Amino acid sequence: MPDFSDEVHEAKRELRVGLLAARRSLSAPHRAEAAASVQAELTALVRRLRPARMTAYVPVASEPGGPDLPEVLRAALPPGAELLLPVLADDLDLDWAAYTDPGSLRAAGRGLREPTGPPRGRAAVAGADLVVVPALAVDRRGVRLGRGGGSYDRALARVPATVPTVALLHDGELVTAVPADPHDRPVHCVITPRDGLVALPGVGPGASAGRIRVR
Repeated sequence: MPDFSDEVHEAKRELRVGLLAARRSLSAPHRAEAAASVQAELTALVRRLRPARMTAYVPVASEPGGPDLPEVLRAALPPGAELLLPVLADDLDLDWAAYTDPGSLRAAGRGLREPTGPPRGRAAVAGADLVVVPALAVDRRGVRLGRGGGSYDRALARVPATVPTVALLHDGELVTAVPADPHDRPVHCVITPRDGLVALPGVGPGASAGRIRVR
């Protein structure tokens, strides 16, 4: 009899293959337009919430949000607020360091760009007021499909349930169902170019506490 976890793993793999192929097929103008829409919605959320600390990441290749997302977010944050970006550890867990300007980034493994400042520790994400994460897909339960390393599941496990967590997607990546393992951590909201900010009711108190309001 096949192991259930093996079935979930294979279902995730097949879904990733299709989603990544769809992203690669997007034209450069389409990606730029989508990035502008996602950035506008996310910066509007940042200006409403005014977090003292938030986490995000540097989108690469066809990821939604565009490579200049950290600079756009830094400009939207209130004075004195802190933007932390992930630093991938050897065990695929995430440490965090501050983003200050484009010159504070360096090329890293797996095609990523990471901040060069002193690491704040893996628990730094627990002190954020807003957490922005990448995803290949998210379903209506908030279940998120990543690239398979488990990095963000470990990071999200450190985030208090009352802190808003937001995944950035392309259109068509908010789906009916994502195969889930017990360790998968849901997100409260997604942002897509067409639909903007979409709250996922029932995910947890972070979404229902009124901190995220969908216009």
